[in-house]
Amino acid sequence: MKPTAIIYSSNTGFTARYASLLSAATGLPAYCLQEAKRLAGARVIYMGWLMAGTVKDLGRAKRRYELAAVIGVGLGAPEAQSVRKTCRIPEQTAVFTLQGGMDHAKLTGVYASMIRTLTTFMQKKKNRTPDEDEMLRLLMEGGDFVRAENLQPVLDWFEMQ
Repeated sequence: MKPTAIIYSSNTGFTARYASLLSAATGLPAYCLQEAKRLAGARVIYMGWLMAGTVKDLGRAKRRYELAAVIGVGLGAPEAQSVRKTCRIPEQTAVFTLQGGMDHAKLTGVYASMIRTLTTFMQKKKNRTPDEDEMLRLLMEGGDFVRAENLQPVLDWFEMQ
């Protein structure tokens, strides 16, 4: 059975942009988590931003909705299976990860502080791998990686529902 809506939680706007792109491609309405309470019990695609390998507000979404798919959006794009394991997402729920971006101007409070701490830690780390060097560059310079074509695996899954 196809999902009936896209529900998302976004901190700096990258997840919201992906939700909008996915909505346009599928015809499903997209709602931020705060405004979607009336859809309790509906079968949905949940999209949340990634922090430390976990999908933000996923617990709340699990309690409110039947999750057909979970999409994590982060600065990097960790393996979907590691997100499944970390967030305890059942096998019958599809899991995807997408690269979003970093916008320092939109980070506030504890999240801005956490990014500064992580950046300092990464700068001091000796013998960084090429992936770690790339992550440090993204942490320092920011970037926007939201692209409609990144949603293709999600759209392929959606068409099979």
